[in-house]
Amino acid sequence: MKETILDVLMFLFENYLPDEFVDSSNQPALSEELTQAGFEAADVRRAFAWIDALAEQPQGSLKLGASNALRLYTAEETDKLSTECRGFLLYLEQLGLLDAEHRETVIERLMALKTSVDLERVKWVCLLVMLNQPDAEQAIGHLEEMVYCDGQFLH
Repeated sequence: MKETILDVLMFLFENYLPDEFVDSSNQPALSEELTQAGFEAADVRRAFAWIDALAEQPQGSLKLGASNALRLYTAEETDKLSTECRGFLLYLEQLGLLDAEHRETVIERLMALKTSVDLERVKWVCLLVMLNQPDAEQAIGHLEEMVYCDGQFLH
């Protein structure tokens, strides 16, 4: 079974409450359930490491320029994130669903994935990042709709 870290994360989100899989004391039991569900133990470990790294991100520590500043992507980021993916992040910022600090967290978490990144994966990572943020219910609701909606969003 060829699964990726994000596949494990998506499975966790769809089958457990976020508090259940973010709580590190639940990780041994969840790891066992995930391997029984067919996920490779190495991918499960990497998925929990990804979650732990997200939880360890300091809040409000990023010093950013003016809110109208343009984000320039590094060569490594443009290699991994297509124009469509970068455009979607900008679209979320313009909607007010993602601020510059959370955008940087999303980009950092996308770059931590060892697989290619498409728009669907960007949406999932945005949702997972925002689930880790206090008072982000509105953004989470919109992102859940974007993740599960079959239609295309203009951006």
